[in-house]
Amino acid sequence: MIIRKNISLKPFNTFGLDYKAGTLISIDKEKDAKHLFGNELHPGKPLLILGGGSNLLFTDDFRGTIVCPYFRSIRVDKLEKDHVIVSAGAGTEWDSFVEWCVETGFSGIENLSGIPGTVGAVPVQNIGAYGVEARDYIHKVRCVSVHGGKVRIFQNNECGFGYRSSIFKTTVKGQYLITRVYFILGLVFNPVLDYGSLREEVEKKGRATLKRVRQAVLRIRQSKLPDPCLTGNAGSFFKNPVVDNMTALRMIKDFPGIPVYNEEDGNKKLAAGWLIEQCGWKGKRIGDAGVHDKQALVLVNHGGATGRDIFELSEMIRRSVTERFGIVLEREVEVTGIT
Repeated sequence: MIIRKNISLKPFNTFGLDYKAGTLISIDKEKDAKHLFGNELHPGKPLLILGGGSNLLFTDDFRGTIVCPYFRSIRVDKLEKDHVIVSAGAGTEWDSFVEWCVETGFSGIENLSGIPGTVGAVPVQNIGAYGVEARDYIHKVRCVSVHGGKVRIFQNNECGFGYRSSIFKTTVKGQYLITRVYFILGLVFNPVLDYGSLREEVEKKGRATLKRVRQAVLRIRQSKLPDPCLTGNAGSFFKNPVVDNMTALRMIKDFPGIPVYNEEDGNKKLAAGWLIEQCGWKGKRIGDAGVHDKQALVLVNHGGATGRDIFELSEMIRRSVTERFGIVLEREVEVTGIT
């Protein structure tokens, strides 16, 4: 366990924002987390659990304690005839874990290749891409309570998974430090290709295989999304709005060409990027805060933007979408420092 004071957060967020944290604690052993959150060393409030900082917008210094988990081991926990249970420490880089699974021949999460962040953030956000969501493969989540340091395991059906959401983002937000996530993956490859241009991109190289699906997803993402190492961003800033059938029918009638996707519960999902682009925001820049010129869902820091600059830009985008379409966009990125 390493404790640092008054440390710059620039290396800890993909927007590249240079705010400071009062205290930052790095942990690489679960026993240290249990000790930290016990009575002796409890860090107090405010407290923020921080993974890769790839879904977070700081708008001010964090005058409290940030805890960064660095549990990074990957292991096979159980091998069955047609599936395997694999787990990874919360601090493991997500894409490295996906790559390991693909190379090992474990299928299911290959469509989630290239998503930045750590394994610990996956159940929090219920990440998804190209027709696949993490909740379909998460078996259970191991945590340490920040109130007393006791270990608790949440089974899949206890996690309250929703669209880019879970109980870790809502009802128990900030109450647990995730230490390890367990996944059920297949030993038989059943590709999911019917989303966007994925099938076409895969078949350019031949029949679908685990590696070809991963490579195709990476190519598509790289063609549309900026590299946070070069241009500060947090991926999709907004969620795709989910609406009922009546609203979807109204939108299709009033705005021909709008992309609409079916949800399992019978509702419809609208493409937030399309809505934002129709409002003229794609590629637009206000100072050093801007909208990516290839994907309107992505807000970027061109170098000198503050967190508040990016937040204010996001609010202008939300207002314009509401005024034109009557749809309220919800942020996918977590914002700290603004109440």
